[in-house]
Parts: sequence; C-alpha cells; structure tokens
Amino acid sequence: MSEMEVDSEPAPRWAVTPEGMKAPVRTRPIRPTLKINKDQRKLDDVYVKFLGRGGDKMLSEETKWLAVTSKSFDHGRRGFNDRLAFFGEHDQGGLLAPPANRLQGKRILELQCCLGLLSVSDSETFLKGKDQDPHGRVPFRHPAIESVECLLGGAHEWFTNHKQLSNLATQYGLPEVVRWHPKNPKRLDASGADLVYAQSVLAIVGALALEQGGAVANRVAKERVLSPLGMKRDWMQKMTTPDTASS
Repeated sequence: MSEMEVDSEPAPRWAVTPEGMKAPVRTRPIRPTLKINKDQRKLDDVYVKFLGRGGDKMLSEETKWLAVTSKSFDHGRRGFNDRLAFFGEHDQGGLLAPPANRLQGKRILELQCCLGLLSVSDSETFLKGKDQDPHGRVPFRHPAIESVECLLGGAHEWFTNHKQLSNLATQYGLPEVVRWHPKNPKRLDASGADLVYAQSVLAIVGALALEQGGAVANRVAKERVLSPLGMKRDWMQKMTTPDTASS
C-alpha cells in the first residue's frame, strides 16, 4: 500500500512573499536592513501589553501582522497597514470591508480626542495663554459648550501628534515588532521611525473597528491611547444646565 501524498498548507501571506510578486532577477543590490521580528509569541505579548489581558485574541493572526507592517517592508508585497490606519478599508484577498466597518484608526482617535476635550469641566486646563482673550473679556458661557475652545487650541494637535503616539508605541513595545525597512537602519529617527510607529497604533485601532466593532475600537482609543497620554477625563456629554442644576 503506497503512502498518500498530502500537500502542505500554503504559508500565510504575512510570512512569505507571494511567488507571483517575485522578480526573476534582482535589479538592486542587497542593502543592510533592520532585524525584523518573526516570532508570533513576541507579537502576541505586545498586543497583550497594548490591549490588556486577552489582547492577543482580539484580532485574527493575519490582521495582527498586517497592523504592524509598513508599506516599506518587502515593498508592500505582504500587505501593509495604510488602509487600517488612514483609508478606512481593508484589502484582504481583494475583498473590501463593508461600509459599516470603514472606520480608520485615525478618524476614530480624532473623534474620541474631540469628545474627551469637550468633556473637560474646566477649559483652561488645556487652553494656552495665547488662546485666551487678551482683553479679559468674558464670552457667553453654557455647560453644553464649556470646552469648545479646546478644539481650537493646541490640545487636539498634541494628543494626536505622531510624536506623542510614537512615544506611546515605544512604551507598549511596538518598535520591537513593527515590520519596516528604514532607509538608514543606523538612523531610525531620520528614516521616519516616529511616523511608522504612530501609524501602527492607528492601524491597530482601525483593525479593532474592522473585526470587533466601533464600540471596542472607541474604548481602546480612550483607555489605551488617550488616557495614557494624559487625558484622564470622563467621556460624558455635558447636559446639565443652570436651570436643572438649581432644581
């Protein structure tokens, strides 16, 4: 009785370059590059550190690798995280996400940042001196619009700036698992490391919206991104008016 030959399962796209995308001859010399993580357990540990207990099970294996892959890695032939971070669509095998899931991480983070700033009880907490009236004039005040001025100041830009997100990514250990090919491995900052790390944070939030829904992505944006950056406020809409407060 002869043994039956069983074809092995093809390797996932994140692990190897698709054969159809390989050129028969290299046109450029091989240059030294950054050491890229290939350990699934190391990646899972970073997701647990970022998302909390069970964070390694919140996304599928393919999406977990995709969210930490920059377009510069392998010339984008294994997929990259631009759509999850910025464009709001997920191209997986030629299929786009349904319209309800086209919520990219950048927009989710910006929305939660605005809601968080609007929930600030004292707008002066995030207002700079230049944003206050130089003549001491007091505008009309109402609890529902108490902190609208925060959206016009520098607070929103500070919380969503790529420098801040990159520092947060470093605290979570993302630079150890992010897959990218810097122009100069000896000068990561000059090669755009901050933008790459920040994009991975946004891509993870976008991936959660895709596979877990907007509620989970919003919670992660608030609790795991904005709160560690210093926005320790309640995301509760102000509906109290002077009349209801006195009653």
